[in-house]
Amino acid sequence: MRVFVTGASGFVGSAVVQELIAAGHQVLGLARSDASAQALIAAGADAHRGDIDDLESLKQGAAQCDGVIHTAFNHDFSKYKANCEADRHIIIAMGSVLEGSQRPLIVTSGTALVAGNGIATEDSKPAVTSDIIPRLASDEAAAVVAARGVNVSVVRLSPSVHGDGDHGFVPTLINIAREKGIVAYVNEGANRWPAVHRLDAARLYRLALEKGAANAIYHGAAEEGVPMREIAEVISKHLNVPAVSQTPEEAAAHFDWIAHFVAIDNPTSFQKTKHTLGWEPTHVSLLEDLENGTYFQS
Repeated sequence: MRVFVTGASGFVGSAVVQELIAAGHQVLGLARSDASAQALIAAGADAHRGDIDDLESLKQGAAQCDGVIHTAFNHDFSKYKANCEADRHIIIAMGSVLEGSQRPLIVTSGTALVAGNGIATEDSKPAVTSDIIPRLASDEAAAVVAARGVNVSVVRLSPSVHGDGDHGFVPTLINIAREKGIVAYVNEGANRWPAVHRLDAARLYRLALEKGAANAIYHGAAEEGVPMREIAEVISKHLNVPAVSQTPEEAAAHFDWIAHFVAIDNPTSFQKTKHTLGWEPTHVSLLEDLENGTYFQS
């Protein structure tokens, strides 16, 4: 297949590109700069110059291919709601050129959106709408294009997608600990984050593309849940700063915008994903990656 990948030079998207090419697919990767285009070409992909803010360029890329994997997202949390709404428009735009064709569209979401009611499964539904949790705009857009005849499925990623080059939540925790001289966790730190290595996540996207069903949801959660206290203790050891329990109120001030994620309890199952796609994660766990990876290299 020829596959259009958004976010193709990003942390997850670049791994998806490598996974697809290794499996014999052709890749057309979205590139917003010369450097990104050159990196894609060096990896064996073709580059499609454009930007997620340019819906026409996205529609053109999607129209040229047999399937689309959408991993791009603007993670500027200072305009989070606007970015979530932008993602809604992106999904609907790309879906408009796939209607009725059976060409697959794989949309990215998060397991944290279905946290709070025991172990999240692929059948778990959000209890609210994007009016309350803006990131649900992507899921709502997937439902809209599905109703229009698009072969769309959703990959929910764990709060921690880890590996070399990670610039997400775990590096943010490390940076806050460096800045403030403590590693904080909320109450007993028993709340859990699921986690997945970026290379395992990339394989999941490929399997969803090749074998996925319309309107299906898949979970990129290789580990059901890593207690936040255990994450904090590894950071504490490597930075030689104390790990400290905080109340939710103290943590809100300490962590700023990431406080909600630090406090979330999001145990997540991937058993249905394993059964339907044959996805078997093989890479190191989050704590092993923290201990032995590149997270604490200056």
